[in-house]
Amino acid sequence: MKRPRKREPSIAVIDIGSNSVRLVVYESLSRSLVSVFNEKALCGLGREVQSTGLLAPDAVAKALTSLRRFRALCRIQKVGRVHVIATAACRDATNGPEFIAKAERICGVPIQILSGPREAKLSALGVISGIHNPDGIVGDLGGGSLELIDVRGNRVRSGVTLPLGSLALQDSSRKSLKRAENIVQDAISDVDLLKKGRGRTFYAVGGTWRSLARIHILQSGYPLKVMHGYSIPASDALEFAQRLRRLAATNRLADIEVVSDARRPLLTYAALVLEYIIRVAKPKTIVFSTFGVREGLFYEMLSADQRADDGLICAAQNLNRLLSRSARHAEELIAWTDRLVRVVHLRETEEDRRLRHAACLLSDIGWRVHPDHRGEETLSLITNGNFGSISHEGRAFVALAVFYRYAGLSEQNEPPGTIRDLLPPAMDERARLLGAAFRVAHLISAARPGVLPATHFRSRDRKLMLVFEHQMVDLVADRVGSRFKQLARLVGRSGSIVRR
Repeated sequence: MKRPRKREPSIAVIDIGSNSVRLVVYESLSRSLVSVFNEKALCGLGREVQSTGLLAPDAVAKALTSLRRFRALCRIQKVGRVHVIATAACRDATNGPEFIAKAERICGVPIQILSGPREAKLSALGVISGIHNPDGIVGDLGGGSLELIDVRGNRVRSGVTLPLGSLALQDSSRKSLKRAENIVQDAISDVDLLKKGRGRTFYAVGGTWRSLARIHILQSGYPLKVMHGYSIPASDALEFAQRLRRLAATNRLADIEVVSDARRPLLTYAALVLEYIIRVAKPKTIVFSTFGVREGLFYEMLSADQRADDGLICAAQNLNRLLSRSARHAEELIAWTDRLVRVVHLRETEEDRRLRHAACLLSDIGWRVHPDHRGEETLSLITNGNFGSISHEGRAFVALAVFYRYAGLSEQNEPPGTIRDLLPPAMDERARLLGAAFRVAHLISAARPGVLPATHFRSRDRKLMLVFEHQMVDLVADRVGSRFKQLARLVGRSGSIVRR
């Protein structure tokens, strides 16, 4: 009898930030982190550090209470290992060491107090772990500081730290937006690093910037409510930041209900920092990342081979193993569509290929849903999935390919909502083609392994043939032929089944 595979221990991070204290528990240390618990408390540790040099007593009390709860939660969840980190407020405050000593007694583990450069590096590693081949400037805006660092692919340059966190800026300006603007302008105008961002991407990391993204998504009617990977042109982001400042001047920020009461007063400062970054760096695009220091901490712990793995494919493989009828069948489907692409000479970029492979891995995850709802349920699951290394356009492509696999290609079965608006027409057609291929493959094999490798594609003149080896010929039926002809038409061919 086969022994069950030993389960990897769970891991957790307690992040003692200048604004919030947060616990995140992950299923295990892996290339594609899966969070099983996430809770934060907005304590405001850094709200007076700039003016008094101290962590406020009430904020300290609230933070220590939260840490006791978090430690208890780790105990009842039997977390394998807990890591605790602290950032700007704790490293800058005079009474920071006293607070850390109390916090360590509660947590039962040493607390890493991150230096500014260390925090910047971990933010960059977080973006690398969650954005496929990033190229630009990472900006992590916390409550106490702003970390800026240049990243290209998996290479991280040196970074800088500025005291421009939302709470720090509110404190140092004594809540005067005019003073805050002067502080930001003076601090940012001389940062040479930002001048390397011209025409590239600026990756916005941090809770208050995510709140800006949430507002922009709502106000623009954008079809996805996913913050990670949300991308807007820098010119639009600049206009939006300026509009938020005007709202603040007329005390109308209170009307923004999608942002918590505790974060709302900080929005203006976050918008102000983003505005001046755009003015100085002149990036082409702003991309919001929910992957930051915490994810970077665990990404750094992986082996070199694990870090080199594709985060999207790892996430899709995890879902495949968890939700599909046969994980091996999905791998065979990848090889089967590889052969189809070669035979019909379909042009693919490397990005097209990785998205197709991800779609193959996710093509059977909706089988437990009622047949009438599999298309829309998997569409929602994929577009809103908690994973990275994929753009919103990529999410839409993969989700639509699997939707077409379940719902079919007729005009009566169009996807709900406006998700198709995220794709150019040619990409939507490619999703339909892939969905048609899935419909053939799953009909032939019933999602069982060992069947697809016994079928082959041939092309002659304008005819595409699907060849069944002798042991599989009983699987041929009119329905199989009909679906294959539909697939062949989408690549401009006629289609036929061949028995060998």
